[in-house]
Amino acid sequence: MGGGGALPPKRRFGAESVFRWFTTGAGTIVLVIIVAIAIFLIVKAVPAIKADKANFLTHFEWFPNDPTDPKFGIASLAFGTVFSSAIALVLAVPVALGIALCLSHYAHKRLANGLGFLIDLLAAVPSIVFGLWGRDYLVDPVRQLSGWLHKYFGWIPLFGSDGPYGKSILLGSLVLAIMVLPIVTSLSREVFRQTPGMNEEAALALGATKWEMIRMAVIPYGRPGLIASVMLGLGRALGETIALALTLGGGWAVGSDIIHDGGNSIAANIANGFGEANDIGRGALIASGLVLFAITLIVNMIARAIVYRRREFIGSAV
Repeated sequence: MGGGGALPPKRRFGAESVFRWFTTGAGTIVLVIIVAIAIFLIVKAVPAIKADKANFLTHFEWFPNDPTDPKFGIASLAFGTVFSSAIALVLAVPVALGIALCLSHYAHKRLANGLGFLIDLLAAVPSIVFGLWGRDYLVDPVRQLSGWLHKYFGWIPLFGSDGPYGKSILLGSLVLAIMVLPIVTSLSREVFRQTPGMNEEAALALGATKWEMIRMAVIPYGRPGLIASVMLGLGRALGETIALALTLGGGWAVGSDIIHDGGNSIAANIANGFGEANDIGRGALIASGLVLFAITLIVNMIARAIVYRRREFIGSAV
């Protein structure tokens, strides 16, 4: 009698238990789906890899549809996938971070909201639209840009080719950069907005300029989120299919030149070759998809490890 009453007894099948089991089941379903995809890819890929007369991991050419002597390898396709995605990030990330900082700390609120909405709309544009736009409208400007780059910077291996120019790694990377831009920008803008106002006010009170405040207070605080946004953009670029299928010239050469006509990626090769492939050819394409699956998984694991270590560092410093 009197005083504070005891907590109500925990019900065995209450709302909290139902919600806990629901969230646990949802997380388990995601893992089951990932494992099921991996098993499917392995089962479909093994027969084709056994029929391959070359080394699947190191061979550069791709001829799996030969009925008597199928030879194919993933080396050039994996190189083109990673290379074009890396160049796309180099082009997109500085622009995305600049736009995000402008929208979060420099632009007027109404202007920032309007521009942010327009940038977010880019993420809703289908990839085939970007691919058609790049193929029909960017080929000639990129061809002229490639000639200019070779003329003045031909001593750099990236721009060493003297032609022919057209559908190249440079064109595909530019299209990928535009596609990655809204993802990195939106996430980076939200990360910058999460910076505690006290940190910014403290930096300004000590006499820092606005840029110094951003460099010392905003960017260090949001570094884990920035890494996550860049890695998410990298995952988007690695898996892009139609846009690269329309903007890359094809071919199996491996090199640092990005302006020569050619280039290929795993996803683009699957899109271009699946319709005409025989049984071994389809298995080979599925095997290349397994490699892309592994690359994407490794990239995401590295990103999670970097973000986790950075959060531990911030927590220990505080």
